[in-house]
Amino acid sequence: MRLLQIDAFADAPFTGNPAAVCLLGDAHRDDVWMQNLAAEMNLSETAFVRRQDGDWSLRWFTPTIEVALCGHATLASAQALLEEELLAPGGTAAFHTKSGLLTARHAGELIELDFPAKVAEPSDPPEGLIEALGAQPVSIARNEFDYLVEMANEGVVRDLKPDYAMLRRIPVRGVIVTSRASTKGFDFVSRFFAPGAGIDEDPVTGSAHCALAPYWAPRLRKEDFVAYQASPRGGVLRVTLVGDRVRLAGRAITVFRGELKV
Repeated sequence: MRLLQIDAFADAPFTGNPAAVCLLGDAHRDDVWMQNLAAEMNLSETAFVRRQDGDWSLRWFTPTIEVALCGHATLASAQALLEEELLAPGGTAAFHTKSGLLTARHAGELIELDFPAKVAEPSDPPEGLIEALGAQPVSIARNEFDYLVEMANEGVVRDLKPDYAMLRRIPVRGVIVTSRASTKGFDFVSRFFAPGAGIDEDPVTGSAHCALAPYWAPRLRKEDFVAYQASPRGGVLRVTLVGDRVRLAGRAITVFRGELKV
């Protein structure tokens, strides 16, 4: 089995969000084995890709849990199929996942993902959220996965130093923090904290933008965005809202390829 580490939503090596991709081929491995490998890789996500009826099945594991939706590891999985010549240049990979059928289309230097929109509805703050973030939000919303918190400006988002122990007690996958961008060339910025899922701060989170796109569309009066996730590594996403779908496009850079021995 081939194992690759790929920087997703990255314009240069060692930026964006690293994901491990295990190409299972036709092999079967159980959930415990996959979780153990994800813990061994110790990245925000390890993706497992297996052939399924002419398409591919795709599952994502953090070092501690399986998740239902992950953008950067899907981008990395499509890049891995290209690297191994299992996906033709310009082709589209269809992935069967816990969030339904997802596609990844190769288009020049970019890979474009087609994901479901995950609309966040206005919500009261849960106990400890504002204290954990250490800043007063403009608004708070929630969808099935995460809280989405808007801050007053980009500076507040960039300067946050959350209390991860307090965030870990909030019973959601993670907390998306966002604002309008003041940096030229971007529409909005965000950060994503998920200590309860084993990731204090995720470098670049594709699935968070499934909530950010429908959130910012009415506020910015547009449906095409260039977004920046302002983690220490940083990452650029090209985001388009199309009805109840979100298209996420970015580059992926392979850091290493190897052979799994176990």
